[in-house]
Amino acid sequence: MVRGRKSGSSRRRAAGAFCALLLVALTTGTAAGSAPPPPPTPTPRPTSPADSGADGLDPRILKIMRKPDYRNAQWGFLQSGPGGGPVVHSRFADQFFLPGSTAKLFSVSGTWATLGGDHRFTTPLYAVGERRGATLSGDLDLVAQGDLTMGGRTRPDGTVAFTDLDHTYANDFPGATLTPENPLAGIDRIAQQVRRAGITRVEGDVIVDDRLFLPEPVFQPTPDPLIINDNLIDLLTTPADRPGEAARLDWRPKVAPYSVTSTVKTVAAGKPTDIQVTTSAGGTRIQLSGTIPAGGKPLLRVAGVGDPAAFGRTALIEALGRAGVEVTAKATGPNPAGRLPGTYEGRPRVAAYVSPPYADYAKLILKVSHNLGANLGVCLMAVSAGGRNCMGGFPVLARFLERAGVDSEQVQLLDGRGGNPVDRATPRAEVQMLTYWQRTPEARRFRESLPVLGVDGLLADNCRDCPARGKVFAKTGAVVGLDALGARLAVGAITIAGYLDKGGGRFDTFYAGVNGASTPTTDPAGVLTIADDLAMIAAYLQEDPARPAR
Repeated sequence: MVRGRKSGSSRRRAAGAFCALLLVALTTGTAAGSAPPPPPTPTPRPTSPADSGADGLDPRILKIMRKPDYRNAQWGFLQSGPGGGPVVHSRFADQFFLPGSTAKLFSVSGTWATLGGDHRFTTPLYAVGERRGATLSGDLDLVAQGDLTMGGRTRPDGTVAFTDLDHTYANDFPGATLTPENPLAGIDRIAQQVRRAGITRVEGDVIVDDRLFLPEPVFQPTPDPLIINDNLIDLLTTPADRPGEAARLDWRPKVAPYSVTSTVKTVAAGKPTDIQVTTSAGGTRIQLSGTIPAGGKPLLRVAGVGDPAAFGRTALIEALGRAGVEVTAKATGPNPAGRLPGTYEGRPRVAAYVSPPYADYAKLILKVSHNLGANLGVCLMAVSAGGRNCMGGFPVLARFLERAGVDSEQVQLLDGRGGNPVDRATPRAEVQMLTYWQRTPEARRFRESLPVLGVDGLLADNCRDCPARGKVFAKTGAVVGLDALGARLAVGAITIAGYLDKGGGRFDTFYAGVNGASTPTTDPAGVLTIADDLAMIAAYLQEDPARPAR
């Protein structure tokens, strides 16, 4: 039996975790201004008899499917034995469904296969000019390489840190938390290397070379070649001890000219938290206002960095100063990219930051549904093919899917995160993607990069006390929008796909998803209930004795 659903704050945190994708595009339109596509319809492919019936599903799953929330919904299932073995459950396996963040299974897999799981990003710093002793008459050029974290999440053991609800979701869901690592760690390391190289004065400028690829506005969030702290400023408000007192504020990373002020007041215990974030002066002046109750937990919010290259330039100049290297150029201001050379051939490399392996970044992306990292992967695939336009990554991904045995006609993508209204995938394509990894030497490495039911990532708070705990490795997805006509939330999709540990070294591949569910009101708790249902279905599939479908 699956026992013990979560309650209170853990339920609210899981709402953010499982529903780590809210598609405002469903109500506001796409970035390109096109209308949302029609609802998914079956593809003209033969279906098995199992596709039209209950297919021997666990009665507890059937009970979920018959709930009022799913009266007009469409369910999809596919469960197969290892390596594409016998089908255990199949229901509309060849029909397009909205994937939500399970689309990351494709983009992350393609990036992993293209770069290699052990690939490390080396971000070099070149001295461009003439050096006389400890003085460089010229510029220091930091050549961005698409490193997702630039050391800002790297633990002392070299692995990448994450929390179950990432700070990138702090404005959307309560309970997001920070990792303890210094977000400027990689920049600081580069600055220290410059000092150790014997340079103590730069009579010139510091420039970020961000020519690796062009930002693609269709991708939201939009990746840049240089990413520091996910291009975010973290804003942490802690209540004072007594009502009426000003709340305490901390923020990071502290880089000029960004400044943060707060007028948030502490109110009586039990009253609601209500904090707003406003920005001005090109996004560099950030103000917090509102209330936070005494005795409550600190609340995290984030504000975006408007110009990542200029931000990185200032961060590096300030880090050089801390390391004992004087730069004559003004620290703040635009990034002077016009001064960049055509080539760095023959220029001395005076520093470099080397990242953890890409497989660690894949774990971060999949565990917390890191949207920026998933979109970045498409850009990196484009770079691997010699291009600078991120859209050039999709042909690379298509060729990989063909080699991996995934029917690319059953996948539609316009980003890497699963956040575009045109994104579609069939249960069969998602299971084919998962099956590919079972045939590779990195099968376990990939499987363990997925959230684990009741243990970590986006499934940390689900099913903590049930027999399936620790035995489901799966990526979750959600597409949710406002039904203004019905004054309720329309759940375009809740999906889950991954591996079921059946014991004895057997891992079945599975997909379960529902399109077209709805909630009675606009209360996000209704979406949480649907998300819980999908997690429970995965647990029931794991518990159910494996048997081929009839």
